[in-house]
Parts: sequence; C-alpha cells; structure tokens
Amino acid sequence: MEAEGGAHVRDEEVPQNQDLSFLLPSVTALLSDYGWYVVFVCVGVYLLIQHLRKNRSTDSQSSSVSAASQDPESVVRSQAALEASRRRMQEEQDARAAEFRERQQRLEEEKRRQKIEMWESMKEGKSYKGNAKVAQQNTEDATSSSSLRPKTDKKPLRNSGYSPLSGDGGGTCSWRPGRRGPSAGG
Repeated sequence: MEAEGGAHVRDEEVPQNQDLSFLLPSVTALLSDYGWYVVFVCVGVYLLIQHLRKNRSTDSQSSSVSAASQDPESVVRSQAALEASRRRMQEEQDARAAEFRERQQRLEEEKRRQKIEMWESMKEGKSYKGNAKVAQQNTEDATSSSSLRPKTDKKPLRNSGYSPLSGDGGGTCSWRPGRRGPSAGG
C-alpha cells in the first residue's frame, strides 16, 4: 500500500497472543528467594483481616444493644448497686485492716514486754533466757501428761572412758602419720 507521495505505510502490528507469560520468570525467582516470607505475610494478613472483622461486628452489635437497653432508670439503679457493692467491699477491707493493726500492736507489745523482762533478769544477774525455761516447763508438762514414756534401756554407743585424742580406744585400725622428709630416697 502506497500513500500519496510514494511513502510506504505499514499496517501497525497488533500482538495476537498477549498473555502474562512474561511475568512467569520474575514471579518464580521471587518465590524461590522469598517463598516462606510471602507465605507468612499472607497468613498474617488473613488473620489480621479476620480479627478486624470480628471486632467490627462485636462493636456494632454492642453499640446497638447498649443504646437500646439503657434507659435512665436502669443506669441509675446499676450505678447505685455498683456504689453499694464498692462501699461494702471497702468496709470489709477496713475491718480486716483494723484487725491486722490490732494484732500487730499486740505482737509489738508482747515483744516489748519480753525485752523488758530480759533486761530486768540481766540486771539481776540471772540468765536472759527466761522464756526458754518457761517453754521447757511447758514441754515437760506436755510430755509427762502424755502416755509416751522415754526409753531408758538404750545401750550407749561408746564406753565412758573413750577419748578420741588418747589413741587407745581403737582396735586394729589405728592411723599414724607418715614420716617427715622426702618420700623417696635416692
């Protein structure tokens, strides 16, 4: 086809088979390099979308339910009940705190009294373990009142004349230190 002036005009070439085959090498290279990362990102995005959908649906439901069911009288009643509950819990806590303070004061008073008794007994020259004697008497009374009797037929472990420093209490196994000086002569 020739146009005026003798110039040759070509028909424009329109590609007949235009598919996405030119993307295949770049996509395979991307997946081979970063495949696991792509999988993890896709799973994360999916979970995020599911979470956001759930939150949006619960927010819309709670706002419609709360707006419809809250009339002024029920709000006042629930606030009064909440205040009464808080007041009751605070009173219980105050009672427990007062009981704890009283117990602490009694313990401090008992410790102070024991220290005074100990100081007075030390001034008199007595043993400062006066409480130990009282505790021993209490335990002796408790053991004497019980039906258990102490065992008196025990055999002593060693005879009364044994002294580990004398060296004559042992039988065949007597230990003697080695000689002083070099261990091997030469």
